[in-house]
Amino acid sequence: MTDFNTSKRLKNRYKAEKRFKVYSMSALIIGIMILLTLLSSITISAIPAFTQTSIGVDVQMDDDDIQQFQDDPNEVSWRSIQKSSLYELFPDVESRSQKKELNKILSTAAYIKIKDFYLKNPKLLDKKNTIYVTASDDVDLVLKKIIDVTLPENMRTVSDDQLKYISFLSEDDRIKKQISWKLFQNSDSREPELAGLKGGIIGTLLTMFVTLIISFPIGVLAAIYLEEIAPKNRITDIIEVNINNLAAVPSIVYGLLGLAVFLNYLSMPRSAPLVGGIVLALMTLPVIIIATRAALASIPPSIREAAYGVGASQMQVIIHHVVPLALPGILTGTIIGIARAAGETAPLLMIGMMAFIVDVPSKITDKATVLPAQIYMWANNPERSFEYLTSAAILILLLILIIMNLLAILLRRKYERRW
Repeated sequence: MTDFNTSKRLKNRYKAEKRFKVYSMSALIIGIMILLTLLSSITISAIPAFTQTSIGVDVQMDDDDIQQFQDDPNEVSWRSIQKSSLYELFPDVESRSQKKELNKILSTAAYIKIKDFYLKNPKLLDKKNTIYVTASDDVDLVLKKIIDVTLPENMRTVSDDQLKYISFLSEDDRIKKQISWKLFQNSDSREPELAGLKGGIIGTLLTMFVTLIISFPIGVLAAIYLEEIAPKNRITDIIEVNINNLAAVPSIVYGLLGLAVFLNYLSMPRSAPLVGGIVLALMTLPVIIIATRAALASIPPSIREAAYGVGASQMQVIIHHVVPLALPGILTGTIIGIARAAGETAPLLMIGMMAFIVDVPSKITDKATVLPAQIYMWANNPERSFEYLTSAAILILLLILIIMNLLAILLRRKYERRW
C-alpha cells in the first residue's frame, strides 16, 4: 500500500513538473509573439518614412537672376523661379485657382533644392537644368499608395486636378523615389516632408552625456562608501531604505524637482540638455547605486582577505581588487540606467524639452529636444505623414537602446570572471 501511494505521488509530481514546463514555455512563446507583433507593426508603419518622392522641373535662370546670383545668392527670388519652372510644365494651367492647386504638389521649401543645386554648380547658371525638388507630403502618400485615390474628392487631401498633374509627371518620367536622408540631416519642421531627427538625436546624445558624467562617478563612489566603508548602523540603514525608495519614485517627480530647483530657483537655461541631463542623472543615481552595491557584494570575501593578508590597506583592497572585479556589474547597471533615462519623457516635459525646436544644439546650454519628446510631438500632429515619421523615430530610438544594452552585455562578457 505504501509503495502504491509513493508511486502515485511520484506520478503526480512528474505530471505537475511537465505542466509547469508547458506553462513556462507557453508564456515564453506568447511573450516573444507579442514582442514580434509590436516590432513588426512599428517596422511596417515606418517603411514609408525612409523614402522620399522628388519631382523633376526644368529650371532656366534669366540674365537678371544670374546677375543677382553672382552678387548675392540669398537675394535671388528662388520661390518665383520654382513656380515659373513648374508652370512651364503645365502651359494649360492659367487660372489662379489652378496654379494654386498645382503649387501644392511641391513642398513649400522645394526652392531650397534649386538654390543648393546652383550653389554647388555655378557653372550651369546659363543652362537649362532638370532639378529634382521635394514633393509635398500628400503627393508622396499618393505615390506610395497610402491615400486611396478612388475615394470621392471631398474625402481625400488631394484634388482631382492634382491627381491629373501627378499622372502627367509620372508619364513624363519626372517622378522618382530616393532614400529619405532628410530624416537624419534635417531638424524638426511643421512640414512632414521636411521634418527630420537630427536635432532630437543630437539633443539626446548631449543629454545622455551630461547624465553619464554626473550619475556615474557619484553613483559608484556612493555605492563603494555604503558597501565597503560605511559602518552598519541606523543612519546607513535609513540611507539604504531611501535609496531603494528613490528608485521607485515616478519619473515626473524628478521633473517637478528640476522645475522648482534648477529652473525657478537657480535660473538655469530652460529646454537645455544641461538641465535635462541633471534631472535624468538624479533619476538614474539610485539605479546605479543599487547595481554597483550588488556587484561589490558579489565579490567573494576571500579576495578581500587575501589582499589584507599581504598587507594591503582598505583603500588598496577596494581600488586594486574589489572594484576591478566588480566592474562588469557596475558598467552593466550604469548602461541599463542610462538606457532607461534615454527613453524618458515625463521629467523632460516639466523642464521645457517638449517644445518645438528647429535649431540643432551645439552645446549643452543650447535649447534642444530629445527623441522621446519628438516622438510624442509628432504623434500628436494631424498630418498623416507624421504617423509614419513617428514609427521611424521609434525604430531609431529602439535601435539606440538596443545598442546600449548590447554594449552592456559585451562589457560584462569581456570583464566577467567566474568564481
